[in-house]
Amino acid sequence: MTVKGRFTLDTNILIYAVDRDAGHKHDYSKSLVGQAALCDCVLTVQVLGEFVHATTRKNLLDISHSSKFVKDWLEVFETASATDLVLLEAIDTVESHKLSFWDAMLLVTARRSGCSALLSEDLQDGWRLQGLEIINPFATDAPARLQDFIKNDF
Repeated sequence: MTVKGRFTLDTNILIYAVDRDAGHKHDYSKSLVGQAALCDCVLTVQVLGEFVHATTRKNLLDISHSSKFVKDWLEVFETASATDLVLLEAIDTVESHKLSFWDAMLLVTARRSGCSALLSEDLQDGWRLQGLEIINPFATDAPARLQDFIKNDF
């Protein structure tokens, strides 16, 4: 069952939040993560793992700094993990919607944790999966669409 106002963030938002070379996406994502900490935002364990992998692989952060961000976020955000039922539903979602496996796992985990939105620039903006909407936070109409989730303007 989805909860109005509950959302999650994709890995790219967390990476931009720590990548000072990302320009306006860094500033916006940093603000977005800060605001999300004050809202009904759930982070998936998968996204946190992807964050560590991506930031250390791209040499944005060393493992100790990447780990510090994750530990801080674990203190602030509720987390959601995949289950065996999520795994099976993700496999079905890959087949029925032609998504990558990891995208399907993220979508199903988010939906099963009650999220009504996933903020990501990597998936099709506006697409819906059983009550879960994809919102690209960098789209020009994003501020209006985020009003149900983020209480302050950007």
